[in-house]
Amino acid sequence: MYIGILMKFYIGTTDLNWFNFLRQINPEDVNFWRPGGKTDFKVLNPGAPFLFKLKSPINAIAGIGFFSSYTRIPLSIAWDAFGNRNGSDNVEDLQKMIASYRKEWWDMNPVIGCIVLTNPLFFEEEDWIKPPEDWAKSIVQGKSYTTDDQVGQNIWNRIELLLNKYLVTNPQHLGKSQLILENAGDKKYGAEVLNKVRLGQGAFRMMITDAYSRKCSITGEKTLPVLEAAHIKPYAKSGPHFISNGLLLRSDIHKLFDGGYITITHDYKIEVSKRIREEFQNGKEYYQFHGASLKNLPLRQADMPQQIFVEWHNNNVFKG
Repeated sequence: MYIGILMKFYIGTTDLNWFNFLRQINPEDVNFWRPGGKTDFKVLNPGAPFLFKLKSPINAIAGIGFFSSYTRIPLSIAWDAFGNRNGSDNVEDLQKMIASYRKEWWDMNPVIGCIVLTNPLFFEEEDWIKPPEDWAKSIVQGKSYTTDDQVGQNIWNRIELLLNKYLVTNPQHLGKSQLILENAGDKKYGAEVLNKVRLGQGAFRMMITDAYSRKCSITGEKTLPVLEAAHIKPYAKSGPHFISNGLLLRSDIHKLFDGGYITITHDYKIEVSKRIREEFQNGKEYYQFHGASLKNLPLRQADMPQQIFVEWHNNNVFKG
């Protein structure tokens, strides 16, 4: 363990069905949903550990994920973004699960809370851990801990041993989790590793959606079902799941952007290729945006479209 490093983590309660389903598919990210969706989750910073505690009568910590973001979205959007990584085979089963926790059981598309977790790891039953000694039966959703007290330190010591076991001594888990273990030689699991947890596709979409205030960066469209997270440099071309490599775009604009008919410039202006008119004898809807500035950009400077990705799209995709 790294001496002097304060580790904050959260233990969230979940049921065995959700856990077992996701353990079978071993996904890159998961939606640890909350059926109410009315309260924020401000406990953790991105990259912090989130432990899965199975409910009574099992009462055991059985896995871990790493916090990416929290958002509140309609169930249908959560399914569109995460699919079976919500913990069910189909959207109808997800609706039934969420309805069982809600008073408004008839609402099949409620707004739910989404705690987005990346790189989940599901422990074998022999490695399940008893909950902390101060865990009260009245706890419904979960509780945060830090390593600056003995209870939190004891739990984290156990978790660190399991992370070393699964991610260092068992390379097959390393490949699935996509964690970067800089200190694998020392069999340590420190804060510098947690900060390098990679985002999955669902996590990327949620972060882009919120970074762009749920509005298309080109058109200003605010209807969530038609908004999509677009990579500036595609993931298939080694483009990372960074907010700075993304734009929130209306679905038709997204297709044109990926096809090279629309791009953005280094000063965040929109360029529309003449090839739309030449190839499709149309395009009036889109030429109105040519030369205009992006209507919507992230508030944080670090989240703004990065020039290296913009230049790549201009040089390799755009049909100027």
